[in-house]
Amino acid sequence: MGDIELNTRDALEYTFYPNNTGYMRFKVRAANDAHVALASAAAECDPMYEIFIGGWGNSKSVIRKNRTKPDKAEVPTPNILNAGEFRSFWIRWDNNTISAGCENNPQPFMSWSDTEHVPIRYVGVCTGWGATGSWLISQGGAPLGGFGGQPQGFGGGSGGFAPPQPYGGQQPPQPYGGQQPQSFGGQQPQPFGGQQPQAFGQSFGGPQAQPYTAPQPQAFGQQPGQQFGGPQQQQFGFQGGFGGANRWVSSNGGNVPPNAFVGGQDSNGEPLYVIRSNFQGGNIPGKLVSSHRTAYVPWGGAENPVPQYEVLCDCNARWVPCSGGNIPPNAITGGTSETGEPLYIGRVQHQGSITCGKVQRSHGTCYIPFGGQEMSFPQYEILIS
Repeated sequence: MGDIELNTRDALEYTFYPNNTGYMRFKVRAANDAHVALASAAAECDPMYEIFIGGWGNSKSVIRKNRTKPDKAEVPTPNILNAGEFRSFWIRWDNNTISAGCENNPQPFMSWSDTEHVPIRYVGVCTGWGATGSWLISQGGAPLGGFGGQPQGFGGGSGGFAPPQPYGGQQPPQPYGGQQPQSFGGQQPQPFGGQQPQAFGQSFGGPQAQPYTAPQPQAFGQQPGQQFGGPQQQQFGFQGGFGGANRWVSSNGGNVPPNAFVGGQDSNGEPLYVIRSNFQGGNIPGKLVSSHRTAYVPWGGAENPVPQYEVLCDCNARWVPCSGGNIPPNAITGGTSETGEPLYIGRVQHQGSITCGKVQRSHGTCYIPFGGQEMSFPQYEILIS
C-alpha cells in the first residue's frame, strides 16, 4: 500500500483510514494539537482512543478514552511539534496497551494499558485549536516500538515455565542451558552479531526518519547535561524515558506503568520491559511480558512467573557490550541475590528475541528467563547510566 498524504484543517474533524495492523508511523507538520484516533469504526463513536500530541499550546501530550476526561495518560512535551518542519512519530496498540513514541526511538514517551479490549480497525487524524496540519502516514514498515511484520498472537518465546529448582550447592546453570546455542550467521554467538549494537529497534527496513533535535534551547529536546536556567530536559527521542530518575514502580498482573523502560522484544515482536521482583530471598531482575499478564525472573534453572513486580521507569540509560564478570563501574544495579550480591540488568539476543535478565558478577554471566528455563550467556549487553 502506498503512503497517505493529506492536509487537515483547524476543525477537530477526523479523517479515518482502515488500519488493523496494530501500529502506525507518520510525520506531521503542525504548530500544536496533532490528534490521532483509534476506533473500531470509521467514525467518532465509543469505544475509541485519542492520542493528543502537542496539545495545550504545544506543551503536553495525553491519551484519552471515549472523549472523556480525566485523561488516561499525560506527559509534558513542550515544543514537540513544529509548524515549520515535519516531526516523526509512531503509535502502537496491542494487548490493550496504547503507546506513542518518536521515530528512531523504541522507547515510548507515553503509554497506557486498558482493562477493556477494544478492536482497532480504523485510525483517524485531525488538527485543531488554532493549528492546521500536513501529514505523511506510512502504510508499510514496522514501528520502532513494535512488530517486524504483521502482528501475531503473542505467546511465543516465553511460553511455559517449570517450577524452580534451587542449586542446592551445585554449580550454577551451564551456559546456554547445557546445549550449544544457535549461532548468529553461523558463527559463535556474540552480542548482536559481534558488531557494535544499534539502539534497540533501529534496524527496520525502509527509510528512516531523522530524530528530532529542537532548534532552540528552551524547546523540548535540550541535550542532556545542558541547562538554561531551568529544569534539565532530555532530548526528545532519547533512549530512556522522561526524567532519568530510574524509578522502580510497583505493578502486577501484566500492567505496564507510564514511561516503563523497554528492555527488548520477544520473538514475536512484543516489547519486553525491565522489572525486578522479590523471589526466594533475593530481588531479581527479569522481564515483563504484558500479554502473559505476568513478569518472569531467572532463578534456580527456571523461568519463574512473578505476578507482583516493580517496573523500571523514567530511565535515562544505554546498553553496552559486556562479557563475563567485567561489570562497568556505572552499571545500573537492578537488585540483589539471595546472598546479598548485587545483580545488574543485562540482555541477550536469543532465538529471535532480545530478552532481558540479570547479570551476576560472581558467576560471570547473564541469566535470562526464556522458554521455561533460566539460560546463561557469558556474552551479553549490560545497562549503564
